[in-house]
Amino acid sequence: MEALKRGGNMPCVLNAANEIAVFAFLRNRIGFLDITEVVERTMDRITFIAQPTLNDYYESDGEARNFAASLIQL
Repeated sequence: MEALKRGGNMPCVLNAANEIAVFAFLRNRIGFLDITEVVERTMDRITFIAQPTLNDYYESDGEARNFAASLIQL
């Protein structure tokens, strides 16, 4: 809900972090309830861009994936 309220690049960040967290969950690296923590911490860390360009989306996606992965021992 927070990603939708904020808008901008936050839905992109949420999606990227969620994909990494679910990947880790499916490989028994984190618990199911840890998924939301990974996503929330990633959303707090990645810079918010109110009106992102396509390039901003690519960069936000990559940064979010890298940060989320750094939270998990993949």
